[in-house]
Amino acid sequence: MWSEAKTQPGTRPGLAGWRIVLAQVATALALLGVWEAAVRAGAVSALYLPAPTAIFERFGPMLTRGQLLHHTGVTLAEFAVGYAAAVVAGIGFGVLLVLTPSAERFAQPFMAALMSVPKVAIVPLLALWLGIGFSHKVAIVFLFSVFQILYSTIAGIKQTRREHLKVARAFRASTLQTVWKVILPSAVPTLFAALRVSASVGLVGALFAEMLSSKEGLGNLITRSTASLDTAETFALIGLVTVLAVAMIAALDLLERLLFLRWRPA
Repeated sequence: MWSEAKTQPGTRPGLAGWRIVLAQVATALALLGVWEAAVRAGAVSALYLPAPTAIFERFGPMLTRGQLLHHTGVTLAEFAVGYAAAVVAGIGFGVLLVLTPSAERFAQPFMAALMSVPKVAIVPLLALWLGIGFSHKVAIVFLFSVFQILYSTIAGIKQTRREHLKVARAFRASTLQTVWKVILPSAVPTLFAALRVSASVGLVGALFAEMLSSKEGLGNLITRSTASLDTAETFALIGLVTVLAVAMIAALDLLERLLFLRWRPA
């Protein structure tokens, strides 16, 4: 599986990696160049699609006014608390359900019902119950993230090989040792895939909540710039959010490689 992805003899993995990075950068620059040329030539109206240079220029005034860092910090704080709670609850509850099959059968229809509730529809209700402050945004991020983590934890744990469990029992491993050294390692690939998806979805949830009811955060800035038809600032904020999401996914990739690489099959 993993061994099939080895590089060919005589090929340095580092060089191959740099080639991919250079190809990605070249592709991005080419797309930006075509975009810039289309706007400058008048093929596309700058009101609807501003040029990349105009978008980059918007960062200067936003940083000078000091609003960008403040609102970015607000959004990241909301996301961090809600996402951390979703990770703890999703993994913890998933492990508990797999270890007690009767509890999983009991909870399955309730989990399916809660997951199928449209998150967009209950955002106004959460604002009514929790107000429009920090806790409201944290709850939205939690709801947007937790079910993906929960179901992926259950699916990943169920992929544990019976032979591994038999070995753990033969060595008289405790339940905690079995979970930590056998069950969770088996779920790592599936779990980290869910963590990546839920991170981006959770960030979208934070922005959505801010756009509906908030006086702070990147979502609020996007709403205000859109209302004033400042499309350059809107695209600049969207670009910033994209960079944040990519950085979060890259951090999770790095965490998986550093901490859990030894659990991957050879």
